[in-house]
Amino acid sequence: MFQSFDVTSTPQFGPERVAGLRAAFAALGIDAFLVPRADEFQGEYVPACSERLAWLTGFTGSAGVALVTQSQAVVFVDGRYTTQLVEQVDQTVFTGGDLVNEPPHVWLTNHAPTELKLGIDPWLHTGAEVRRLEKALGEIGGSLVFLPHNPLDRLWKDRPAEPLGDVIIQNVAQAGILATDKLTVIAQQLEKKNLAAVLVTDPSSVAWIFNIRGNDVPHTPHPLARAIVYATGKADLFLDKRKTRIEAEAYLGQICAQLEPSELSARLSAISAGGGRILVDPDLCAYALTDLIRREGGEVVEGTDPAKLPRARKNAAELNGSAAAHLQDGAAMVEFLYWLETSKPGTVSEIAAAQKLEAVRAKVGRDMQNPLKDISFDTISGAGDHGAIIHYRVTTATDRPLNPGELYLVDSGAQYINGTTDITRTVGIGSSVPEEQRQFFTLVLKGMIAISTARFPKGTRGCDLDPLARIALWKSGADYAHGTGHGVGSYLSVHEGPQRISRLSTQELLPGMILSNEPGYYRPGSFGIRIENLIYVRDAEEIEGGDMAMLGFETLTYCPIDRSLVIPELLTHEELHWLNDYHARTREALMPLIHDHDIRAWLENATLPLSF
Repeated sequence: MFQSFDVTSTPQFGPERVAGLRAAFAALGIDAFLVPRADEFQGEYVPACSERLAWLTGFTGSAGVALVTQSQAVVFVDGRYTTQLVEQVDQTVFTGGDLVNEPPHVWLTNHAPTELKLGIDPWLHTGAEVRRLEKALGEIGGSLVFLPHNPLDRLWKDRPAEPLGDVIIQNVAQAGILATDKLTVIAQQLEKKNLAAVLVTDPSSVAWIFNIRGNDVPHTPHPLARAIVYATGKADLFLDKRKTRIEAEAYLGQICAQLEPSELSARLSAISAGGGRILVDPDLCAYALTDLIRREGGEVVEGTDPAKLPRARKNAAELNGSAAAHLQDGAAMVEFLYWLETSKPGTVSEIAAAQKLEAVRAKVGRDMQNPLKDISFDTISGAGDHGAIIHYRVTTATDRPLNPGELYLVDSGAQYINGTTDITRTVGIGSSVPEEQRQFFTLVLKGMIAISTARFPKGTRGCDLDPLARIALWKSGADYAHGTGHGVGSYLSVHEGPQRISRLSTQELLPGMILSNEPGYYRPGSFGIRIENLIYVRDAEEIEGGDMAMLGFETLTYCPIDRSLVIPELLTHEELHWLNDYHARTREALMPLIHDHDIRAWLENATLPLSF
C-alpha cells in the first residue's frame, strides 16, 4: 500500500513542545517564531524530516503556518482545513487563524505588540514572504531576525533522516522534449536578458528540465534538488549522488555537472563574486539563497522560474500520455465503483474502500502493462459527515462504515509514468439518499458542467471562470471554501501552478494547461459533495457566426457520475445533453478496456441517458 491509515497527529505533545520553543526565545533574541508547512524547497509535499508544523502542533494538513509568541500560538489554515484543525490541535494551546483573509503578515500588523522581534528560519521562507513580513513588522516598530539554525530541529530529538529516493530517467517518449533542448531554450532566454544564470529551486522544475523523476517525498515523483542553468548552455545539478545509480549518472553526465547539494553555496558565490546577474523566482527561492548572492556581490534579478509556464503548458506527448493514463484510471474507477455498488451497504468501511481502490488501480496497471507508480495523494475517503471535511484523511481512529442512505465522497488519484490523475466521485450508498442531498449534488454538477462547456477569449484568467462553477450554488444561498481547480503535472505534482481556477488566480489560461474541475458543497456534521474531472485548455477555435476564435476545455477524465443523485428537472437542456453525451463517451472509451461481463453490464447501466 502507498497509503498509511495510522494516526500521525500528536496534539498531546503540543503544550510541552511549544513551551520548549518559547524557552529558546531569550537566547535567540526573539519574541516570536514562525513555523511554516514548507520545507527548504518550498514544497507542498515534504519529507518526514521537514514536517515541523505537524511535529509542533499536531496539524497534518498540506498548507498552514504557526506563529508562536510568548503568550499566543496561532495556526493559520485555509477553508479546506478549518474542521481538521479543530480536531488535531490542543485548543488550550493553539487558536485558529485565517491563512487567506488574515495571513501572518496581516495578523502581525493587526494584533502583534509593538517592537516585536520575529525569528524565522531563512531556509523556510521565500524572498517575497520576507518582504511582506518586514513591511508588517515595520508598521509596528518590530524587526525580523534571521536565525542561524531552526530551534525546532534541536528540540526534535527523533527527527527522521533526509530522504535518499532513487532517481530515474523520464524518457523522451513521455517527456516529449529532450532535456538538452530545454536547457538550450532557457540559456537563450538568459542571454537575451543579459543574465549570467538562473537558480532553479523548485524540485518539480528541476525534474522537468532534466527529464528525471525521484522518490523523496510522498506521492510526488521529483527528487529534492536544485540547479543552476547558465547563459552559456551549461548546467549544474545539485543532487545527492547517493540517489543516482549507474544509468542515471551516465545520462546526467551527458547534459550537466552533477554536484553535491553542499556545493551550491560555493557555485553561487563564484558567480556572484564577479557581479553576476542571477535570475531567481522570489515566490519559490529560499531567502537564505538570495541573501547569499547579495552578500557575495551578485545581483539578484527577480523573475519567474523559466520552467514554470513551459511545464504547465503540456506538449503533445504529455497530453497524449495523460489521456492514456486517464483511460486506464477510468477503467480502474469503474471496477471500484462496481465493487462498491454490489457490496452490501454497511459492510464496507472508509479504509476498506480506499484499500480496494488502490488495489484495483494496481491490478489494472499490471493488466495494461503500465504499472501504478504511486497514488498522487492520500485518498480522501469520507462517508456521511466525514465527507464534509474537505481534506479528510481517514485513520484507524476515525474509520467508519459506509451506511445505507448516505453519501460517500472519494477523492483519489494515481501516478503513472505517462500521467498524473485526480478524480472525485460522490455516490449514494443504497437507494434512499435524502432529496435535499440530491438537490445539492445536482447544483454541484451544474457548476462542473459550466466549466466543462465554457468558451472564453484569449487572456481569460482562472478568476474569470471561477464564478461559473458557483453561480447555481450562489442562487441557492450556498458556496464552497476552496478553489474550483488547480493545475496538474505530468507524472509530477498533482498540485501544479501557476494555473488555477479560483477567486485569486490571475494567471492567463493557455493551451495545454491541465486543470482540475471540482466544485463542491459541504454541510459540516452532515454530508459533503464534490465532483471532479481533469480538463485541459485546447487551442482556440472559430465559432460559427461568431467574431473571434475561443479557447475551451477538453475533458481527460472518463468515469460515470452517479445518475441516481441527479434531479434532471434542475438541469437545463444543454446541461442534460452534456451529461448524456459525457456518459456515452465514457462508455465508448472504457468498454474496450473492461473484460469482466458483470462490470461491463454495470458500466452500460451506469451510463444510460437521463431524461426530464
